[in-house]
Amino acid sequence: MSDGARWSAGAVARTLGISPTTLRTWDRRYGLGPRTREEGKHRRYDDVDVAALRRMLELTGQGISPAAAATMARGGAGPVPTVHDFVRASTQLDAPRLGRLTTELVGALGVVDAWESVLMPFLVELGERTIDDGGGIGVEHVTSSAVMSVLHRVGDPLEGGRLPTLLAAVPEELHTLPLDALAAALAERGCASRNLGARVPPSALMGALDVLAPQCVLLWAHDPVLARLAPVAKVAARTPVLLGGPGWHRVPLPFGAQRVHSLREAVDVILTHSGRSS
Repeated sequence: MSDGARWSAGAVARTLGISPTTLRTWDRRYGLGPRTREEGKHRRYDDVDVAALRRMLELTGQGISPAAAATMARGGAGPVPTVHDFVRASTQLDAPRLGRLTTELVGALGVVDAWESVLMPFLVELGERTIDDGGGIGVEHVTSSAVMSVLHRVGDPLEGGRLPTLLAAVPEELHTLPLDALAAALAERGCASRNLGARVPPSALMGALDVLAPQCVLLWAHDPVLARLAPVAKVAARTPVLLGGPGWHRVPLPFGAQRVHSLREAVDVILTHSGRSS
């Protein structure tokens, strides 16, 4: 139990229902430990320290990554926008609110956690609603535009030499918001990219390779029929090629091509190819 608003590590662990090892890891890795140390005594947690740890547990329980949750817990951040918040704003075609929600979300969690914990589930739900009622195309367009505008503001790092990565959608592919999320996530880590966007013809892609000579290429495909139109083998013969999106499921991959299954994985692999640490 507490001792005049001072808690031992063991008391904190028992109260929160976590192991002492987890408590030590959160202290060492994320700075969620006692803020003060008394000379010659064991470190003690005060009530503010314990409140931050409770917040950490709540956020990780919502699916937020430990790193993002720790940042929020240390800063005492307020409620993070939820999927429900985005759905409500989108059905009202409230583009300004969608922009504000996205800005708050990315500011609180960072691009990767914002995308994987809220934005992607929201977009999936939005797509399912569009299929069900057939009248949500306008909602999708307003939503995509609002989210995209925020992602584009994350930054545009200097290349500082050879371009780390080239991003492109396969021929006739129109679903490209994940490419904007990837570009923003890389920018957040100081890694430059060039995004060719939607419906990139094979000739345009190969021409961009000639001009930019990137360290790797990521091709996005939502539709497997369109994925087969991409010159993957030609690209892979010149530079490592990463394949993102559900369109690559069951598509034979040539040597030098690698599927990435999440935004986080794509960022990690691209940073590795560019000689940066993730």
